[in-house]
Amino acid sequence: MEQDDKKLFVLDTNVLLHEPLAIYSFKEHDVVVPMTVLEELDQIKDRKRDVSRDARVAIRALEDILGGQITPEQIVQGVALPKREGHGDAVGSLSIFPDHQLQSTLLSLPGDNNDNLIINTALHLQKLHHPRKVVLVTKDINMRLKAKGAGIMLVEDYRTDQLIDDIRFLTKGFHQFDGDFWARKEHVNTEIQGRHTVHRVPLGEVGDENYYVNQYLIDEESNFCGRVLCNDGNELEILDLGRDRLLHLDAWGIKPKNIYQGMALQALLDPDIDLVILTGPAGCGKTLLAMAAALEMVVERGLYDKVIVTRNTPEIAESIGFLPGTEEEKMAPWLAAITDTLEVLHKNDVNPSGSMNYIMDKANIQFKSINFMRGRSIQNSVVLLDECQNLTASQIKTMITRMGEGTKLICSGNLAQIDSNYLTAVTSGLTYIVERFKNFDGSANVYLNGVVRSRLAEFAEENL
Repeated sequence: MEQDDKKLFVLDTNVLLHEPLAIYSFKEHDVVVPMTVLEELDQIKDRKRDVSRDARVAIRALEDILGGQITPEQIVQGVALPKREGHGDAVGSLSIFPDHQLQSTLLSLPGDNNDNLIINTALHLQKLHHPRKVVLVTKDINMRLKAKGAGIMLVEDYRTDQLIDDIRFLTKGFHQFDGDFWARKEHVNTEIQGRHTVHRVPLGEVGDENYYVNQYLIDEESNFCGRVLCNDGNELEILDLGRDRLLHLDAWGIKPKNIYQGMALQALLDPDIDLVILTGPAGCGKTLLAMAAALEMVVERGLYDKVIVTRNTPEIAESIGFLPGTEEEKMAPWLAAITDTLEVLHKNDVNPSGSMNYIMDKANIQFKSINFMRGRSIQNSVVLLDECQNLTASQIKTMITRMGEGTKLICSGNLAQIDSNYLTAVTSGLTYIVERFKNFDGSANVYLNGVVRSRLAEFAEENL
């Protein structure tokens, strides 16, 4: 490939914090890391925050390439990326640019903050390497706008781990057929397997949808509701669930208010499904269903030993040490949604407060910080991971890999309520696992369509 055909990617700090090995994601193109980025990584690496681990991983990745016998001149000119497992297509080079040596000009931004220094680096390289394409990569929306305004021709978000282009295309976990599902089905093979009824239907009779394991199927007119057990490319194997049966499911006194909650509760109560992902608007019942199912499976059915509840804490609380008490007491303010849910589940008891304390002890409910999950192996538990929309793909991977034998993980979140500075609906870790796990036979995903919290919440969701 000609040198002018190879792009030059200038990386912002937040790209390396989002994906510490991002330097290997640009195939045959070259990567430049400004010195200012190294300084920011150095400031972050020693903080008591989860992001500090990512900073250290990024620094070690740079050291693996640029350490040893590499001369300062080679580092500025560019060092070929070494072969790395899983990144065989990364054949470009990596260089560090000494942006502190740049002189301010009328065509650059004032160099009094780090964002401006990185933008000025990209401007300088764009002029120096013209007509070669120089691309600034940052997850900071405002920085992308500033860079465009400063004259950088190509500015991009880091999209390598982005699996969909528009949140409207995110898998909802179910497919709804028009009319009656059984109309015009001529080659159905039905058999009874124990308590279950299984249908085999040729793919040609169910449309050209890309069906996947544990996807729910419903229609508009009949009582039909099923779950895909297998898609072998020729026919669809469907477990017959029945709409009425799903709507009469019961978990800790909670019954579904619509078919979407029915599908979610069926997945939550199925011990063969290890991961359940619940998405949907505020007030659709994600946390209530998850908590009710957890109590049902731990206390009533004895399938698991305990319930562990965790969530991503706001940045100010990442070190949770400023709150008094034990870890559970420190986490309680951030998990108020769970305690609110427990109150709802026991509001009709004679002594709701006593019931809550009894159940928290009986179900061994533990509130844990996500920042202290690394290195753990959680066995025979139901784990509720709330507010997943604010987690990166790396953070959710950390949580999922903690799950041991006999553990069920329930992830829930609302992609319309992302608080993270550098995440969007399409780059959220919640979106990532929905797409990555949709073909895994041990997981199910359900989008809870409809707000059931109150008519006020429903109106707000639809009109504000």
